[in-house]
Amino acid sequence: MKIARVNRHLSSPSQWQALRWGEQFQTVISNEIQPWLTKIYGSHFIKIGELSHSIDTSRCAISHQVRVGKNPRRADIVAEKEKLPLISKSVDACLIAHTLAWSQDPHQVLREVDRVLVDDGWVLLSEFNPFSLLGCARGFPGVSKKARFYSRHRLVDWLSLLNYEIVSCRTTQVLPWRTQRGILTRHFPCLGCITFIVARKRTYPLTLAKKQALNRGRHLRPAVNVSRQICSLGDHQDADK
Repeated sequence: MKIARVNRHLSSPSQWQALRWGEQFQTVISNEIQPWLTKIYGSHFIKIGELSHSIDTSRCAISHQVRVGKNPRRADIVAEKEKLPLISKSVDACLIAHTLAWSQDPHQVLREVDRVLVDDGWVLLSEFNPFSLLGCARGFPGVSKKARFYSRHRLVDWLSLLNYEIVSCRTTQVLPWRTQRGILTRHFPCLGCITFIVARKRTYPLTLAKKQALNRGRHLRPAVNVSRQICSLGDHQDADK
């Protein structure tokens, strides 16, 4: 497996129109995210990355939505996505729309998101699928602007290591130049160009460790024989007489 961190500089596009078929990608992600917005509650919602800013999240019950990015004209907080200037456990939900694709250290981005999220917080993440038509054509100029592609299994593995529960994970849009769901998308979703993941931060282990279960069993003691203790106490009282 390739190392996720790279030393070269990656310049993220400032808007979806800078990508080929970018408007179709934006429409698909906005449609995928809508059913989940009504389930998210809290006080603060952040959008990390320039492409996340254009995703429609108006249906979310969280009114305070903050855009984090490098462009001071479009971002509410100007900062690096690897170093969020936010207090730990202060954010209820986070949108990362194709942000890891242009990140030098995607692990650090996810660690920062995990740090600022509250317990049971939501992560909405979308990335390009390398096993798709777009993944095969990414070597052509203007297709993906040198974006990095991560498989859905790799993204799920990263989130699982941070103890996130994967609520939903799917790929969609087999043909990158079309936004509607066609026959190919219904029957071959694994070949979709976009991977969309919904995850929740959990603070307890999802599986009980076997060693811990055994240790807990050893602390169990047998029930006290109350009648024997009462008889012993009566014998001692008779002896005193």
